[in-house]
Amino acid sequence: MTDPTLGAVLKAHATGPHADGIAVRYGDVGVTWRELSQRSDAQAAELRNEGVRADDFVGIALPNCIAHHEWSLAAWKAGATPCILSARLHPAELADFIALAKPRVLVRPADTPLDGVAVLAADIPLRRVDTAHLPDFAARNWKAIASGGSSGRPKLIVDHGPARLTPKVRALIDLAGMPTGGVMMSPGPLHHNAGFLFCSLGIVSRTTVVGMERFDAERCLALIDQHKIEWLFLVPTMMHRIWCLPEAIRRRYDLSSLKRVLHMAAACPAWLKRAWIDWLGAERIFEGYAATEVPGTLITGTEWLRKPGSVGRVQADGITVRHADGQLCAPGEIGEIFFPPAAAERFHYIGAQPRLDSERRLSLGDMGYLDADSYLFLADRRTDLIIRGGANIYPAEIEAALVEYPGVASAVVIGLPCDEFGHRIHALVEPLSEARINTEELDAFIRRRLASYKCPESYELTTLPLRDESGKVRRGALREERLRWLQEGIPFARQVPRDIC
Repeated sequence: MTDPTLGAVLKAHATGPHADGIAVRYGDVGVTWRELSQRSDAQAAELRNEGVRADDFVGIALPNCIAHHEWSLAAWKAGATPCILSARLHPAELADFIALAKPRVLVRPADTPLDGVAVLAADIPLRRVDTAHLPDFAARNWKAIASGGSSGRPKLIVDHGPARLTPKVRALIDLAGMPTGGVMMSPGPLHHNAGFLFCSLGIVSRTTVVGMERFDAERCLALIDQHKIEWLFLVPTMMHRIWCLPEAIRRRYDLSSLKRVLHMAAACPAWLKRAWIDWLGAERIFEGYAATEVPGTLITGTEWLRKPGSVGRVQADGITVRHADGQLCAPGEIGEIFFPPAAAERFHYIGAQPRLDSERRLSLGDMGYLDADSYLFLADRRTDLIIRGGANIYPAEIEAALVEYPGVASAVVIGLPCDEFGHRIHALVEPLSEARINTEELDAFIRRRLASYKCPESYELTTLPLRDESGKVRRGALREERLRWLQEGIPFARQVPRDIC
């Protein structure tokens, strides 16, 4: 029996006993399963009228909204692959991605022309269509996600899974713990893989999706209370902003409906993870390690208490940690993380090449180690590593200590040139709104938590957001900007004297 197409799955939801239940909700506006199917049918017809055919890319550059989900479904129903782009891209960046993807059509908030592609406005008037004329065809690749990567150069990550409800998709739904017939929320941007993936899995599994146009910590808690959210995806930045709310505000909302809080996409400081476990209970907290390219590991809160800091146990034929010469690292020894050769068959890049070793094992540039029980622990990204006086320094460890300080919303650590040691550690600190941070007191706080050679030698307070809504940071761009400032003699940092460096 052929696996049903994603379009056929939605039609089944729209004609079954739950057809008039809410499928997707943003704010006070919700659409039923029947309405979602009808609207995406009409949008698919518009795409076909624009010349979209089997396996074409349909660019979707929309903010978080109901229309984002509708047009993604429409692309699948038209036999195409939704190519997910940020609605906030600078025109030059958008043009770069269009040149890479070559989509047949670009859906954006307005029908502003763009060279090289036909443009459809998301809110175009829709006509009634005869769905019998729509193909029940599944594109070979069910999604293509735009990424700037750590280098900032544009690339597309194209998933090799077809737009069908395959056994792999069913297994992913089960692994994620999607509450079929229940309610989920993923408040991050839909142009990032995690948000798009989990919301899509929710729709496929007939789970009501509650969205947020933009993340707000207290509003997130209010929506959980109001809609009795059962499944929630957060990134550590969101977890930190929620935790920084006054306790009286956090206790104002009923979170008893939550059955699973899944977090991933960035390193979560151990103190923050433990705070959430103490707050909601270990049985409700899950952590994943994965990437747009490949799945990875999953760990429960209960396991994490036994293995603090781990992101899960690896299978015998799965992830390995290796030295630069390709040899396996001993337990506890930090090296580069490699996925098995089969991982490289799950996707392809447009605009980049995967990093493969001689055995075609895949690296995403992450560093970490395995313990004696095969539990994986992350250190940092290979490209973020700071080598100072011969010592390897991992920015994530320092950043975790910085955001533990009261009043710090986010922190990013980079290495800047140092004649004596090669690099010096520079910390960019974003205060919470209304917070006043004394860098000398912050430095004293850090020195009580880290070895002296890991402590920042300069601090920079900034009101500009250091990370986006998904917790991602353009570390290379921040470093290049400060290197330019150093060259031009522009002051930007407060130096901290060190007795031991």
